[in-house]
Amino acid sequence: MDDEDCERRRMECLDEMSNLEKQFTDLKDQLYKERLSQVDAKLQEVIAGKAPEYLEPLATLQENMQIRTKVAGIYRELCLESVKNKYECEIQASRQHCESEKLLLYDTVQSELEEKIRRLEEDRHSIDITSELWNDELQSRKKRKDPFSPDKKKPVVVSGPYIVYMLQDLDILEDWTTIRKAMATLGPHRVKTELFELIPLAPVKLEKHLHSARSEEGRLYYDGEWYIRGQTICIDKKDECPTSAVITTINHDEVWFKRPDGSKSKLYISQLQKGKYSIKHS
Repeated sequence: MDDEDCERRRMECLDEMSNLEKQFTDLKDQLYKERLSQVDAKLQEVIAGKAPEYLEPLATLQENMQIRTKVAGIYRELCLESVKNKYECEIQASRQHCESEKLLLYDTVQSELEEKIRRLEEDRHSIDITSELWNDELQSRKKRKDPFSPDKKKPVVVSGPYIVYMLQDLDILEDWTTIRKAMATLGPHRVKTELFELIPLAPVKLEKHLHSARSEEGRLYYDGEWYIRGQTICIDKKDECPTSAVITTINHDEVWFKRPDGSKSKLYISQLQKGKYSIKHS
């Protein structure tokens, strides 16, 4: 082949190659347009809600939404019911606490009023007796000062053994009033012990206290521990099962307590001292 043939063949190959490139470009543009038209058609179907690729996931999402909505509704009802039950429980507990506090306050006020009434009665009796003794003293003084009084006491002959009182009537009255006040403030057993110590004529057998128990300013001291009103204690008695109770009132010689069944009882401090009963913090 000469140069002309080679040039002609090269030109033909170039023409054929450019023709192929043009056809490829046309096919590429045509394919792009077709794909674009297909995508536009799918988009229109999705917008219209008719595309199966859109409807199937949408149905799954709607089903999940319904299930979760139902579960959320049930959980909401349960939460509301729980809050309502908790509110009713708190209301009931508050009412019960209020009732128990009212009963305890009523018992306390009643015990305090009974104690005040008892003291007032004792004071009234002591005042009556004191006034009678005072009147007798005044009358005796008037008789002593009256020189024309026909009544004269004869001397009394006393055979021994005898006791000679060197005190005046007013001094005896003052001592008697002091003893009455001591009986009102102290327990009966302590008053008896102190009175027997003041009278050495008759021998007295003092009881031995196994335990230390006393009341001071509305508190109870027992075996090294203090007890106050409102505390829960455990009462133990020999040959009986221990029982729990709540202290309601602490007097000078007795302790009132309330059992769980609502009944009220009392313990004497002397019973705690002798060991007939024992108490401890519950």
